[in-house]
Amino acid sequence: MDEDPEVIIPQYKMIFAYDIATSSNDSYLQFVLGEMVPAMQEMGVYMTEAWHTGYGDYPLRMVVFVAEDIETIQSMLASDRWEEIESQFMTFVRSYTRKVVSYRQGFQFIEN
Repeated sequence: MDEDPEVIIPQYKMIFAYDIATSSNDSYLQFVLGEMVPAMQEMGVYMTEAWHTGYGDYPLRMVVFVAEDIETIQSMLASDRWEEIESQFMTFVRSYTRKVVSYRQGFQFIEN
């Protein structure tokens, strides 16, 4: 019997903006989908969107994760597991920024 997917009511978004290091595209994708996303889901933070910039002077990629409460995000960010994940993630990307914002539907960009 298949398990029903978990349903959450998002209250916060964690937005990552970055460029992919050109020499590591395949390894980057393997890490993000095989390790990073599953680990974040185990900690209660779920990927909902991925955007790719086709034109302009903006980060190449923007990825959005959501959580039901700020405590879940704070707990994840304070964990040793997150420190390991983010450290490894940073070997695949450059110009990396992240921001936690209140959830609203639709596109939200990290403003400098």
